[in-house]
Amino acid sequence: MGLIFENLIHRFNELANETAGDHFTPREVIRLMVNILFIHDNDLLATPGTVRKLLDPACGTGGMLAESQNYLRDHHPEAILYVYGQDYNKRAFATAASDMLIKEVNQNGGDNTIRFGDIFTEDQFSGETFDYLLSNPPFGVDWKKQQKEIKREQDTKGFKGRFGAGLPRVNDGSLLFLQHMISKFEPVEPDNQKYGSRLGIVFSGSPLFAGGAGSGESDIRKWIIENDWLEAIVALPEQMFYNTGIGTYVWIVTNNKEERRKGKIQLLDAREFYVPMRRSLGNKRRRIGEGKEDGEPDQIAEIVKLYGTFEDREISKIFDNTDFGYTRITVERPLCLRYQMTLEDKARFLDACPHLLDDVQAIDMELGREPHLDWNVVWSRIEKILHKRKSNWKAPEKKLFRNVFTQKDPEAEPVLNGSSKEVYEPDTDLKDFENIPLKEDVEAYFEREVLPFVSDAWMDRSKDKVGYEINFNRHFYLYTPPRPLEEIDTDLKKAEGEIMRLLREVTK
Repeated sequence: MGLIFENLIHRFNELANETAGDHFTPREVIRLMVNILFIHDNDLLATPGTVRKLLDPACGTGGMLAESQNYLRDHHPEAILYVYGQDYNKRAFATAASDMLIKEVNQNGGDNTIRFGDIFTEDQFSGETFDYLLSNPPFGVDWKKQQKEIKREQDTKGFKGRFGAGLPRVNDGSLLFLQHMISKFEPVEPDNQKYGSRLGIVFSGSPLFAGGAGSGESDIRKWIIENDWLEAIVALPEQMFYNTGIGTYVWIVTNNKEERRKGKIQLLDAREFYVPMRRSLGNKRRRIGEGKEDGEPDQIAEIVKLYGTFEDREISKIFDNTDFGYTRITVERPLCLRYQMTLEDKARFLDACPHLLDDVQAIDMELGREPHLDWNVVWSRIEKILHKRKSNWKAPEKKLFRNVFTQKDPEAEPVLNGSSKEVYEPDTDLKDFENIPLKEDVEAYFEREVLPFVSDAWMDRSKDKVGYEINFNRHFYLYTPPRPLEEIDTDLKKAEGEIMRLLREVTK
């Protein structure tokens, strides 16, 4: 009955494909994720009496839980897999809970393994850990309603809570799901038969690179990568899901990497591993071949094999963790001001500070109306004039005077910042940033890539930020040279000739 009910869920969700993406993941995607999730644990799961726990915190109708149990049933019947799930959609939750109730599987002595609630504010498995975690959370979910509670948890608990690494933008909570799942990791304690945890999660492209250094997204990626938890990312074909045609990616994260994978991240480009569907379902027009039909390739097995061999190939690349990190430096350039007092500027300043009329008249008489290209000298002379007149201007008045009577001029002398003759005041309009790979020497990069073009620039190293991003397309981009001009000209002449022929036929 359990298998029949699961089949009905599958079929009716496909028929309702316009909303299926909210609570249903294509079966072949789940099978691929499950195969990769269990890839390193065959020996462990083959041991009679092995008991493992799996959680899907956005379980929908329970498809991932069902496929995980199917895998264990087919490959490791000696092992026991307890599955748990949570969902905030009442209908999906009820369906998943019903599925678990009528399945002929051990539910760990209870019937509440599927629980209802919003994981951000109602973690139904608080304090529990799991061996495996699997999920396809909704893409780009807005978490504004939960923002207050999430922020409070971050502020009060930090890394002892779930969101210590950072908070992403409020219009995309994908990385919140990932942090929640990581908080459920088992520690690595072989003596106590605790071998850490593995998770698989489906993301859009946004969590790979959204947010610059210092942003919540970048800080979360930094936390995961610097802890050496990110094992691999697999790019799936487009048009794979029922409610979106965008590209998707499977992240595999673990706190117990194989020795050969330590300090490394595998990127696997499986975007061309698909077969067209005879009949589209919403936005789903492709599926990953499973070899079930005559002549159909078993693409899931091919992808899993590429994953397991862990070798550098055209569609499988191995990187060091630091390859995805960079230092964001702030490049400053000096502020250069030209001073000149004009009648219009004088009237504008005195409208704001009429009580300084006598001082301004004295400055006007002393410096005249000609432009001066060294503000440092000009202000020194003004200070002497004010000192002689025993005038003591307030800071806002000094600032207003400079704003009114100076203009930026690249031909002028740089403005000194304080009394030092080597420290200049930066021009905020000329401020720039450079992202320097972590493997590069910052000073050498600056001298090679910046100074030859702006010789007066300097770095403000106090503002350095370390960021992480994974630009998948950059690493798999294949340059296609343009066609020769002669070939293009030939095609154009052919097209022109065809157009003229058609026009002659029309005018006959």
